[in-house]
Amino acid sequence: MKRLREWRIDRMTDRVARRPRGRKARATYGSPTSHDFAWPPVLAALDLRPEDRLLDVGCGGGVFIRHAREQTGCDVVGVDHSRDMVRLAGTHAVRAKAEDLPFDDGAFTAVSCLVAFFFFPDPVRALREFRRVLDPERGRLAVYTTAPEAKGSLAAPYPLATRGHFYTDDELLALAREAGFARARIAHREDWSQLLAAQP
Repeated sequence: MKRLREWRIDRMTDRVARRPRGRKARATYGSPTSHDFAWPPVLAALDLRPEDRLLDVGCGGGVFIRHAREQTGCDVVGVDHSRDMVRLAGTHAVRAKAEDLPFDDGAFTAVSCLVAFFFFPDPVRALREFRRVLDPERGRLAVYTTAPEAKGSLAAPYPLATRGHFYTDDELLALAREAGFARARIAHREDWSQLLAAQP
């Protein structure tokens, strides 16, 4: 019985959030306001210009990549491991895992990750990949994720919360240092969220 319950939680988590698929997921992550609460602090931390090249990891339906392009004029590429999300995001997105990005070293001047880091099984490996694809001189990272205080709230309800990884501010900073980032700080903090900003 416990095994069946765990399987159901995993299936629901994947379908709804971890690897979104289906009509409802497409409507949610294709909405023009999907995760728009995260856009201002992420854009402020990255300070994007037209000459920048941004990689958005866990891009979902591509709403943020379109917004970032329109607001800043920069070149943007999205990555997601959900086939449905990549199709929804369109030609500016590719299917891949955060821990194994299909891009050359130093290919981007900025990397963003909005409300997806929470689900990465190996956060240090993902952060190392983010660092690898960042320009070593101009690169900057912005990871907007779910804070421990959100566990069990509307932002991270049960049982989905049991499949996510919550990090304190100090833990997030330690992960960035372990991944090799020279500079890291918590650039934005709210009751249920935090923004890690880092540079190679």
